[in-house]
Amino acid sequence: MDTTLRDGEQTSGVSFSVSEKLTLAQLLLQELNIDRIEIASARVSDGEFKAVKEITNWGKANGLIDKIEVLTFVDNGTSVKWMKKAGARVQNLLTKGSLNHLKHQLKQEPETHFENVAKSIALAAREGFTTNVYLEDWSNGMANSEAYVFRFLDFLATQPIARILLPDTLGVLTPEKTALYLNSIIKRYPDLHFDFHGHNDYDLSVANTMEAVKAGVKGLHLTINGMGERAGNAPLASVVAVLNDFMPETKINIKEDALYRVSQLVATFTGFRIPVNKPIVGENVFTQTAGIHADGDHKNNLYFNDLLPERFGRKRKYALGKTSGKANIQKNLQELGLTLNDDDIKKVTQRIIELGDKKERVTAEDLPFIISDVLGNNIPDKVKISSYVLTHSKGLKPTTSVSIQIDNQIFEENASGDGQYDAFWNALHKVYQKQKIDLPDLIDYAVRIPPGSNSDALCETTITWSNGKRDFKTRGLDSDQTVSAIKATEKMLNIIQP
Repeated sequence: MDTTLRDGEQTSGVSFSVSEKLTLAQLLLQELNIDRIEIASARVSDGEFKAVKEITNWGKANGLIDKIEVLTFVDNGTSVKWMKKAGARVQNLLTKGSLNHLKHQLKQEPETHFENVAKSIALAAREGFTTNVYLEDWSNGMANSEAYVFRFLDFLATQPIARILLPDTLGVLTPEKTALYLNSIIKRYPDLHFDFHGHNDYDLSVANTMEAVKAGVKGLHLTINGMGERAGNAPLASVVAVLNDFMPETKINIKEDALYRVSQLVATFTGFRIPVNKPIVGENVFTQTAGIHADGDHKNNLYFNDLLPERFGRKRKYALGKTSGKANIQKNLQELGLTLNDDDIKKVTQRIIELGDKKERVTAEDLPFIISDVLGNNIPDKVKISSYVLTHSKGLKPTTSVSIQIDNQIFEENASGDGQYDAFWNALHKVYQKQKIDLPDLIDYAVRIPPGSNSDALCETTITWSNGKRDFKTRGLDSDQTVSAIKATEKMLNIIQP
């Protein structure tokens, strides 16, 4: 059962609109093929009512109404009336699964609570509704008031309900305790249907879910991206992968190749980004960074495991950075349909390492730019811009001091201008006036990032020059826009140098 739309919406700062809830409900049931979805809590708001109404109308029209569930309360039938108006047919009745909650929150004795629960179940049954029962704080109940939990379960075993839902409400279970508690319960009530609802406060929700399956529970409650209160709930994608790979005897119907798409949509709707290292759906989890790993992939897939990205509608990537190495470059070149010889690969690799040392992130889309810059420069290097200082202060004109080497001679000048590059250009003019060399006119200046790139590693500046006889272009590549323009200018200076 996916409870993203109910328990997942309890993530701090998250609230789905009516249309978002309907869209996600459709994707969960039809795209992912989830067995059941819990979509809302009864009586919360008018917006929640509208969302439930939209979803149940769609569910009835598509024969899916019995897969749509709503959290309800022991409230003398108010929740049942709300459900009836909203068009829902399955209630997940919230009851107290620990004596501590019962005594201090409801201030009731067990007999009173059981009697009120029985009334809520009976009211739902008269309306033709199906009832499942949550035992809130069940895990603490087992730890601190086990006799109460078994007494409650003895009572529920006599009631006309479909499932008993056992939540680790505060995320306090370990795998060992999960196994201990559930084995004792399922052994005592072999004919009852139990669901496990894990929370992730200690990052143990997936491990606890595995133990719950081993113990014999018949239902799991999960959320997209592990959304939920505090540290969230057990994440759907991770649990699906674990069950398919390590517990193949447990048959599930969820379509793995839709997990990433739905995950991305939920992240978009909520505004909560998925951690890049989150298993299955994180941006980096199918990205090899170290060159040795890319090399191993090339040699009999030495660094592959069963989590092949294609299972989840994704592709393996090879990151470009200071640890990339030759193998990562080759993998990216293959994707782009490019071939370089070993010497050229070494030059390109060195440039990528330089960018990595500057903490710049390079993407595959940047690679053609880097190749063009590193390998496409057949211009002589008689002129070298040795150093420069660019200043930009509020209320003052930008200034530049530049040191330039021309045929092994050093020249230094400084100037101001309307911008940093303009100041740099004015300083160059001073140098070349002394050399009695005319600089060409700058007639166009274009800046862009590599098409399709989503990194901030590279900026390409293309400058068009005119010397009165012809126009020509030079390009510079750097993470800084002004520096890339200076590099383009340096290439121009070498072209015009006698």
